[in-house]
Amino acid sequence: MSPPPPRLTLVLGGARSGKSAHAEALVMACPAPWLYLATAEIWDDEMAQRVGHHRARRGAGWITQDVPLALPEAVAAAPGPVLVDCLTLWLTNLILGEADVAAATDRLEAACAAAPGPVVLVSNEVGLGIVPDNALARRFRDEAGRLHQRLAARADRVVLTVAGLPLIVKPGAAP
Repeated sequence: MSPPPPRLTLVLGGARSGKSAHAEALVMACPAPWLYLATAEIWDDEMAQRVGHHRARRGAGWITQDVPLALPEAVAAAPGPVLVDCLTLWLTNLILGEADVAAATDRLEAACAAAPGPVVLVSNEVGLGIVPDNALARRFRDEAGRLHQRLAARADRVVLTVAGLPLIVKPGAAP
């Protein structure tokens, strides 16, 4: 069995890079039950299929909570190991809901720092492509970059997944 993850791990990667599967394996190194905080909002059939795929991949021992906006509160209430998937969907929900992104990030940072067990955060790295052609997409890209920088600074470990391979960007010892 693998050692448990450090207190806070940030797993970044592109679409279908293997970031969620890697994050799940990290959390499963802890004793069950494992809490999966899902931030997606299902707006169409294709998104429902994606969510279904993620849920089917996880076996017994996982408790899933849907938290499209109340992520900091859910992390704060978590009794043990928690996986958040994903921060960029949460950020989308905040932006579209015209929420204060900086204040929500403050609350998330505080919740992660106070969590009793390991927290593994999953997010899409979106800043490696071309500059988006509209203001909303540019704001999203910029907010995602700021969010990732803040959480990476606080994280004990940061992992970038590429083609299913976890690349350790910031090493951190397990507790």
